Amino acid sequence: MEHSIALVTGTTSGLGYAAAGLLATMGYREVIVTGRNLVRVQQTAAQIAAETKKQVFTPLELDLDSPTSVQSALAVLVKRGQPIDFLLLNAGLVPFKKRALTASGIEASQAPLIGHHQLTVGLLRANLLSPNARIVIAGAEPARGGVPMFKYTDLPAFAAKYHQGDRTAAVEALLRNGPNVKYVPNNAYANAKLIIAWWVAALARRLPSGMAVYAVSPGAATDTRVVRSAGPLLKYLFIPIVSHIPGMNQTPETAASRYLQASEFGTDVSGQFFASAKGKFTGPIEAQRHPHLHDRASQEAAWQAVVKVSGVDLP
Repeated sequence: MEHSIALVTGTTSGLGYAAAGLLATMGYREVIVTGRNLVRVQQTAAQIAAETKKQVFTPLELDLDSPTSVQSALAVLVKRGQPIDFLLLNAGLVPFKKRALTASGIEASQAPLIGHHQLTVGLLRANLLSPNARIVIAGAEPARGGVPMFKYTDLPAFAAKYHQGDRTAAVEALLRNGPNVKYVPNNAYANAKLIIAWWVAALARRLPSGMAVYAVSPGAATDTRVVRSAGPLLKYLFIPIVSHIPGMNQTPETAASRYLQASEFGTDVSGQFFASAKGKFTGPIEAQRHPHLHDRASQEAAWQAVVKVSGVDLP
């Protein structure tokens, strides 16, 4: 893929910051860096430029929790009229100890997907993704299951019990942390990442030929601000223990490099979720084969629920 223009969400710290710098060193002639506050994003662009000695960073204000902000960012990109080759949807949030909802009524850890969906659909509708564009969105190992202290919801069972088997309604309930959804921060996070994996599979079926999308877990990288909102058990017990186990933690740069690795994947694996091998949080990434990830009914339900909540769909 030609290294021309990349856009990265959530670049003011952590993995997004690291990824933006790596993209510049890979040869991208422009890296659009985004964040909630324009002044902070401008400072971030200047700082990465100084560190990399590459004058390729363009700041763009983008608050994924605000549909108005997403539309404003899209308007700026439309005015520019330059197609994006690599769209890195990195922004995310570990849930708060107590349930938090956005102004639109979305659970905080689910909200980045809604903003990313609005951004991606907007770019596709405006023909602002290049014909061979690659899209990568941040996933995480809890989506596959088997991670201590994290448990995703059994969607078919949940839908059958509370939504007359309607999986779309069930996913919407998870997105909103609505009735019959008990708020457990780590489980909310696992659900958010599982819905992302399903959304990616559904998006892949809707992309024009030549484009591809992947969910990619960056793996463990505790030296970031991503766990700032995590509960004390995760922040002060689980993460410190894991951090001292050889091979179970890595630098932000190493974690971010997984995104860039996936940006070179082919269309034959579009729609798949890539993460560490079973029982690992670092090392090589591999396509995850767990049956629940490949349940087409759940994938389409996730897509339709995100469409309903976000208010935008592809034609």
